[in-house]
Amino acid sequence: MRVYNTLSKRKEEFVPLEPGKVKMYVCGPTVYNLIHIGNARPMIVFDTVRRYLEHKGYEVNYVSNFTDVDDKIIAKANEEGVSSKEISERYIAECKKDMEAMNVRPATTHPLATQEIDGMVEMIQTLMDKGYAYNVDGTVYFRTRKFQEYGKLSHKNLDDLRSGNRSLLVTGEDQKEDPLDFVLWKPKKEGEPFWPSPWSDGRPGWHIECSVMSKKYLGEEIDIHAGGEDLIFPHHENEIAQSECCNGKPFARYWLHNAFLNIDNRKMSKSLGNFFTVREISEKYDLQVLRFFMLSAHYRSPLNFSADLMEAAASGLERIRNAVSNLAYIKENSRADSGKDPEAEQEILAGAKAFVSKFDEAMDDDFNTADAIAAIFELVKYANSNLTSENSPELIGAVRDEIVGLSDILGLIVEEKEELLDADIEALIAERQAARKAKDFARADEIRSQLAAQGITLLDTREGVKWKRA
Repeated sequence: MRVYNTLSKRKEEFVPLEPGKVKMYVCGPTVYNLIHIGNARPMIVFDTVRRYLEHKGYEVNYVSNFTDVDDKIIAKANEEGVSSKEISERYIAECKKDMEAMNVRPATTHPLATQEIDGMVEMIQTLMDKGYAYNVDGTVYFRTRKFQEYGKLSHKNLDDLRSGNRSLLVTGEDQKEDPLDFVLWKPKKEGEPFWPSPWSDGRPGWHIECSVMSKKYLGEEIDIHAGGEDLIFPHHENEIAQSECCNGKPFARYWLHNAFLNIDNRKMSKSLGNFFTVREISEKYDLQVLRFFMLSAHYRSPLNFSADLMEAAASGLERIRNAVSNLAYIKENSRADSGKDPEAEQEILAGAKAFVSKFDEAMDDDFNTADAIAAIFELVKYANSNLTSENSPELIGAVRDEIVGLSDILGLIVEEKEELLDADIEALIAERQAARKAKDFARADEIRSQLAAQGITLLDTREGVKWKRA
């Protein structure tokens, strides 16, 4: 398996630090509002990378943070007259709802910046002790020039940054020793949340947060660090500087970055009126369509969002779902004596397996989901052309399982769940009540779980058992 490493600007063979295990950190959102579709791209892309690594047999420790202390969160809290904590907790909960709707699996750990302040103070102190950081009136800065390799990820030259591209400088006041030095800790302002530190009551700079959370949950050296390409500079560049100066070893082996998402060929912005939240998209489309759309291009290619492209994604996903549904139907209607020619059946199965290999080849080449989806389409076409009710149910089921399995690696749900009828629900509830009366609590719990899997919630009330659909 080969991955494109932003650090080396080339594809490299993927070799984890520990055989069979992958330590992966993905920068998460700053939670001050509903997530937008730009936030959704890295969530979907790197969830898919994780799924594929697990498909390959790796045990993946996947860490993705929530930045829950930030100027934007404080501004939103002040605007609403509530605490920053209330804002961040509200939007973390909403973010998790949207992630679930996009079939983005929860991370192994979702650390919160505010719960890791002690570790940040400790890392900053280590950097000061080593001479990489300095305190000016309660603000602690990192000495960028003291880290000889600064710029190795973004491939920017420090002197060029200093002399010409002022817009690329990390902002700050004149009290810095060098305009490129960046903040590790800043004193509190009126009305802001703060924590005690040896330098001032205040809060951490943004960059130090990820360095500390990555180290705590994954260790000093990790396999993959990922995020949007807008984070390469300065955020990821600064993470490398802090982590490597503090720990004295390489921070991450492979750096993966997804490209930008544009709306109708223009950058998404509220001022242009082309800003969409995931929640708004969910009012028009099943969010599986959004996921399919996001994976229809290579993650390093810029992606253009438009109504026409979303309609095309909806059609593409429906094509796969129809094939899966059709295979279920012909399997059910195949005769007991179908598939009399075992040799011919084996040949058809081998043909199907060839598309599975094409899928793996695509994903092994820097997670090329566009070509992986193309391989699923080819398998769908092959199945539609070669399978009928004359084939054995075993063969039909095997090919159907391949389509469902490959789709699942991409996080695409292509199997329709049969919705229970009201009468069926009532019958199961009656059976559960009888099981409880007979003290068969295992069966009663099993029925509750079966209904929950179908989105049915049971409410035990004084008037009896009531139920509702999710």
